[in-house]
Amino acid sequence: MTEQDVEARITAQILTNAREALETFHDVRVDDDGALTFRHGEVPCAVQAMQLSEGLVVLSLTCVVAWDLPDEPALAISAAERAGEGLFGTLGVVHTARGMDVTLRYAFPAHGLEVSALGTLLMLVVSTASQLRADLLGSAS
Repeated sequence: MTEQDVEARITAQILTNAREALETFHDVRVDDDGALTFRHGEVPCAVQAMQLSEGLVVLSLTCVVAWDLPDEPALAISAAERAGEGLFGTLGVVHTARGMDVTLRYAFPAHGLEVSALGTLLMLVVSTASQLRADLLGSAS
């Protein structure tokens, strides 16, 4: 077995562990490319695994917090302030023709994490995304 085969197996196992962890809380779909997708309340999320370098496989979680929000300076400032408060994830704001979209992304080394610990970590991030969504939509009203 080559080193590349070993890394592919590790990556696949990490995604399997993430799926098992998430299935405790959500209906999880495995996409054709191996990514995991699910919804936490109204927040769509995706998990991918990738090898950044030899021996470093990370999980990347992306949550689409809100989309087509009014592109107002006060709302952008509120999102930026919240970005500085978060421990789990990086908040992104994209200005589009239809308004403002907000995402929360978090990437971390996942090799060696037990399924229960992985579930706790993933739920911390998606719970933050859901709370942020509620806050932003409340501010946008």
